[in-house]
Amino acid sequence: MASPISKIILFSFLLLLSLSISNGKKMTHMHFYLHEILSGSNKTAVTVVNPQNNDSSFGMVGVIDDMLRDGADPNSKLIGRAQGLFAGASMEQDNGLFTSLNFIFTDGSYNGSTLAIFGRLVSGTVIERPVIGGTGQFRMAGGYTISNQLSSNSMIFEVDAYVSHY
Repeated sequence: MASPISKIILFSFLLLLSLSISNGKKMTHMHFYLHEILSGSNKTAVTVVNPQNNDSSFGMVGVIDDMLRDGADPNSKLIGRAQGLFAGASMEQDNGLFTSLNFIFTDGSYNGSTLAIFGRLVSGTVIERPVIGGTGQFRMAGGYTISNQLSSNSMIFEVDAYVSHY
């Protein structure tokens, strides 16, 4: 027969387990495309500070106001903007960029909500960055994004966001 102490421990464990399972958080998967324009009159990424050493991007600082669309086609539906900063923060050959972005949703079921994305970008690789917060429907958000550049000729990235939120 179980002792009263072991019953209390078992009850406490089950209570904590049930609280952690039913904490009210939702998991949302979103799939969209980030469109960046590097030249012309409508460019969405601008380098503000150029590095002193032309051999790398270390020291470069820039800003973006890219488009979030529901498709890879440049004429697909605009669902938001990706606004933020990037900086050349790597002295290595990979030219890694530090990025701090807000995904601002302006259409659809997440209209008015934002996600805060923070992390490293290395061109030509799968880009995984953490979601460190959000607003609106994404208050207290956490999670991650996975981005893939569709081709070396375009600055269109396929983005999958996996977001845990209340």
